[in-house]
Amino acid sequence: MKRFVSSLALSIALLSAPVAAKDAPPAPRTANAAPPKLIVVISVDQFSADLFGEYRKSFTGGFARLQQGGVFPSGYQSHAATETCPGHSTILTGFRPEHTGIIANNWTDLSVARADKQVYCAEDETVPGSTSANYTVSDKHLLVPTLGERMKAANPAVRVVSVAGKDRAAVMMGGHTVDELWWWNGKAFVSYAGRATPAVVVRANEATAANIAQPQAALEVPEVCKAHDRAVPVGAGKTVGAGHFERAAGSAGAFRASPAFDGAIVALAAGLVQDMKLGQGPTTDIIDVGASATDYIGHTYGTEGAEMCIQLQQLDATLGSFFSVLDATGVDYEVVLTADHGGNDIPEREIDAGLPNAARATVALAPAVVGKEIGAKLGIAKPVLFGDIPNGDVYIAQDITPAQRKAVQDAAIAYYKANPQVAEVFTQAQILATPSPKGPPEKWTLLERARASYKVGRSGELIVFLKPRITPIPDPTKGYVATHGSPYDYDRRVPILFWRKGMTGFEQPTGVETVDILPTLAHQIGLALTGPKIDGKCLDLAAGGVPCR
Repeated sequence: MKRFVSSLALSIALLSAPVAAKDAPPAPRTANAAPPKLIVVISVDQFSADLFGEYRKSFTGGFARLQQGGVFPSGYQSHAATETCPGHSTILTGFRPEHTGIIANNWTDLSVARADKQVYCAEDETVPGSTSANYTVSDKHLLVPTLGERMKAANPAVRVVSVAGKDRAAVMMGGHTVDELWWWNGKAFVSYAGRATPAVVVRANEATAANIAQPQAALEVPEVCKAHDRAVPVGAGKTVGAGHFERAAGSAGAFRASPAFDGAIVALAAGLVQDMKLGQGPTTDIIDVGASATDYIGHTYGTEGAEMCIQLQQLDATLGSFFSVLDATGVDYEVVLTADHGGNDIPEREIDAGLPNAARATVALAPAVVGKEIGAKLGIAKPVLFGDIPNGDVYIAQDITPAQRKAVQDAAIAYYKANPQVAEVFTQAQILATPSPKGPPEKWTLLERARASYKVGRSGELIVFLKPRITPIPDPTKGYVATHGSPYDYDRRVPILFWRKGMTGFEQPTGVETVDILPTLAHQIGLALTGPKIDGKCLDLAAGGVPCR
């Protein structure tokens, strides 16, 4: 079988000429008081602390380098809404979703004209003719500034770049004021309408299209992955766990759920660093990179099969190649890597692994199904409950009387609490009566986790939490087999890794939050944080830089 080192192959195709290394950087230092010239923020979508812990000793590339810096193995996306959009909104804002306004990937807005009433976190739903499936990407729903925005406000010469495999990742990390913002739309890397396309993006799209047009042979199964290489049935005629990323020519979907996708994303980021000469101007620049393949692979195959193991070994190599490109520029750069959320494996494999309570959610928990039954009992002919998944936000119809709304809410609470797969149901009143949480995120109650995600006007009248290891995908044969989105630590815990040349490495095992990243980086570059008090706190990287004060 062929090992496909995607990042290197695509980098060669992207770069017009090799980049000569500059003079060797100074010898390693025990402290670095000067600000870095380039901040590199990497989010690995669905990269849980559990996966990091499982494979960290096997890494030899980029992940291995990052472990030589500041390692926080118990970072937390501390809120309950452990989805891509909310998670990315915390990484570079310093605020939890209750303040970023990004409470889910999608939420219900009963005032919009669309039949399905769904609003996507990174869209402008007011654009005429837009639908949930055909939307215009926008930053309008993000209510707070990002680090890049703050840097640019302080000094307009700062360059802010954001690249990701998903529009919501690029937008939520980049923010409202960016120089370049690019995401994969399923066919090519694109940006907002009207923006000029740099030559490096043209090259990236050409290289990626050529990659997709060719068949992909099976990837090598590293020794560390062989114990995971077994097929697990997940329904009639469908198995996962023994996939090696063979891909037919022209299969863009299979490309997206493979290591090659991260290769394309990271190669574009490397090309933008080189073409724009990021970090070589008078200021500190910032580039955000959203590596999205791990999420698609986790959804498609689960987290504990050969597919995920191969992906992480390949991503390790991809990041190693990326850092080599950055090294060759001679720029003093600082990296932080984290994730937007964790993930849960398929219940079929979890049961085999000794987790008997793992199961798939019943379709009876879907808000539309629950609402139909409640409406029939109450004599209400129209839909009374809305929501797109059987856990999380549940919305009550607005076009019924106050008495009917109360009756619907009471009936919904009773219905959900009677279901053995449901752990808890909270009302808006309960959540708003709860102060914003403080203290170690690992000690927060479920109600506090819900509070950290709750935004009046966007969140539902009810929040439903399923029990641990209940996967809200009733039928895995129709699409994804595994997911995330729960308030439990397998979805909340993510690694947070800082690295800079000359940094003295250390590990801090107690819980910190992803909202701590912005104040930590701001401190490193001497950026004053103005405006409303953020939720995060500065993490002390004094062993390799300026201590927090």
